[in-house]
Amino acid sequence: MHQASSALSPFDIAAILIVASAVLGYVNHHFIKLPHVIGLTVMGALAALGLMVADAFIPGVVLDDQVAGLLEQMNFTDTLLQGMLSFLLFAGALHVDLDRLKVAWLPVLLLSTVGVIISTLLIGGATWGVGLLLGVDIAPIWYFVFGALISPTDPVSVLGVLKEEKVPASLQSAVAGESLFNDGVGIVVFTILLGAAVTGADFSLSKGAILFVFEAGGGVLVGLVFGYIGYRALASMDEYTLEVLITLAIVMGGYALCTQLHISGPLAMAVAGLLIGNHGVSFAMSDVTRDYVIKFWELVDELLNSVLFLLIGLELIALVPGTDHIIMGLAAIIITLAARGIAVGSAIKIIPAARLSDNGAGRVLWWGGLRGGISIALALSLPAGPTRELLLAATFAAVLFSVLVQRATLGKLIDSLKAKHAPAVEPRIGDDPTPPAA
Repeated sequence: MHQASSALSPFDIAAILIVASAVLGYVNHHFIKLPHVIGLTVMGALAALGLMVADAFIPGVVLDDQVAGLLEQMNFTDTLLQGMLSFLLFAGALHVDLDRLKVAWLPVLLLSTVGVIISTLLIGGATWGVGLLLGVDIAPIWYFVFGALISPTDPVSVLGVLKEEKVPASLQSAVAGESLFNDGVGIVVFTILLGAAVTGADFSLSKGAILFVFEAGGGVLVGLVFGYIGYRALASMDEYTLEVLITLAIVMGGYALCTQLHISGPLAMAVAGLLIGNHGVSFAMSDVTRDYVIKFWELVDELLNSVLFLLIGLELIALVPGTDHIIMGLAAIIITLAARGIAVGSAIKIIPAARLSDNGAGRVLWWGGLRGGISIALALSLPAGPTRELLLAATFAAVLFSVLVQRATLGKLIDSLKAKHAPAVEPRIGDDPTPPAA
């Protein structure tokens, strides 16, 4: 007789996560009424705490061990880095207006490249200092791995606030564009540093720069090729079911090819998504197809982010924080905010003509630089051990503060800027950029 294996299949794991996301999302929507991503994070954390309390006070209950075992069975390197991120970045790129992005292309380029590298160095150096004060025995390069994984910003949460507050579309595009590309760049930097950290090889700045150019440049090239091929295929027909399938083929086929070539799949998907979301949507799709494609990818984006933010809360079960973890987590919040401020401030100083500082837009970029699912995905892919637990604690602290505090107060910051600045000819924070009807 066949004996069932105790290990869960990938389908079982996916089913558990989707059901949990749906149930907790339903409870939040009807009773707690927090914004969706905040609600899922809080509900996941409460569920984790509830399981730990049940395990402590009810004899024989080991639900927290079962959930921890479930999380350990997940191969985050394969599932997230080589799967979910391709869908997340493509879906995000579809909604970025390329024409508006071109207006602020230079500051976006600086923030998503030089800004990420500066942030990685600052965060890595500062957390290294905290580790020395705590007497933590970790190789210095791991702190820079943390700097790379926490530097990318997540547009999912902040864009909803910007739209609600009627922030000019140009600023929305700048925030989305920067987040989109700094995700790709941050993952490339993370991959290079992680490889050096795991192998123990001496990190060479020149070798790292060569790898960066190869991986990033190759990813952009593959994105352009797949995006153009997809565009031509979409323009040759008017069949929405097949066209949705073509967009899926671009993402899955393009990302798989990048994995085989050892180049940046995230950057490839960002570039392909920009092409399909702008030229494809405008010139290669009928109204019906456009509606189906956009709604399909909005659903994919919402679904995957729901699972990732739920995991932020549930992972508390697998992490039992000690004093060092708590101190490092609190330090990570301050260090991450400071590094973001320096990166944004540097871009404003270098390019004053970019108008990033106009009417507090720079402060919106700083406080709205939220960390989210991608940072969690990268942190969860780290090899098991004390180093992973310390960096996970720092990552969770920075992301939770970002989601629960920055995201929740961003609207108030924008309201204060709206009250501070009087209307003028140029669009300002909170103004509707559409001219009034004659």
